[in-house]
Amino acid sequence: MAVTFRQLEAFIAVAETHNFTRAAERLRMAQPMVSSLVRELEAELGFRLFDRTTRRVQLTAAALEFLNDARRLTSDMDGALRRARDVGARRRGHIKVGAPPLLAAALLPKAIREFAQSSPGVAVSVVDRSLAAIHELLTSGDIDLAVGTFRRNEDGIARIPLVPYLIALLCRADHPLAAIPRPRWHDLAGVPLIALRRGNGIREQIEQGYAAAGLNAEPAFELDQLTTIFAMVEAGFGITVLPLYALSALPTKSLVARELIDPMVTREIDVAHREDRSLSPAALDFVRLLRLNATELQSPR
Repeated sequence: MAVTFRQLEAFIAVAETHNFTRAAERLRMAQPMVSSLVRELEAELGFRLFDRTTRRVQLTAAALEFLNDARRLTSDMDGALRRARDVGARRRGHIKVGAPPLLAAALLPKAIREFAQSSPGVAVSVVDRSLAAIHELLTSGDIDLAVGTFRRNEDGIARIPLVPYLIALLCRADHPLAAIPRPRWHDLAGVPLIALRRGNGIREQIEQGYAAAGLNAEPAFELDQLTTIFAMVEAGFGITVLPLYALSALPTKSLVARELIDPMVTREIDVAHREDRSLSPAALDFVRLLRLNATELQSPR
């Protein structure tokens, strides 16, 4: 049997009050219980803690040496319990969340702002890297949550669906395609495309949409940065195809988004975590806010 917190509390109370009855009153328990806890502690330690007289309870020499250690142990335990309760009540903690840059810009700022209002003691840090890098950080345990489009039924990864999103046409407001409320993929034939380079998940989705319409996705420009793509579209060099939420991440007055149909290419945004790691109360609340804010990603501009 190991030394318990209640045994140490009983010992300290008797040591400070020099009386079992007063110690019991302080601890709000019956006096026989205090006596029993002290006897259990004596048995565990292997020495007597108190010399008892008819008028007073006196610490033994060995107990006097042990008293400071007992106080430190209970203080450490009190602090640990207080910190644990703070974590449970979302008064302290740290959440690390990762997402691809475009999705991070579109979804995370508002969710983090709202979370800071409800849980001001919990810090949130963001990692904005490629989806492959985010996935690696999640599996290695370096982040708590990952937001993105993940493969289904992957071992060790738990997924919480947030919202489906559409692939959309982004073009200048004065472009002929902007006048079509719901353009078809086939309408993109012959129109210069400005796209992300291959190796990006969004580029793969674009090629799927073009192929379904019997077209080849042969970009006039292939670029690495979305800001450069937007600038080229604004300058009139062509159109681009991106998730519908792109304009909320990189707002601009001169560009509009239009849902592409025939076919409608949709993907699911998930928040993922490792199956072997339970989410803290704070992380669960953050996921709740992500789900509330994710619905805004479905609205075209």
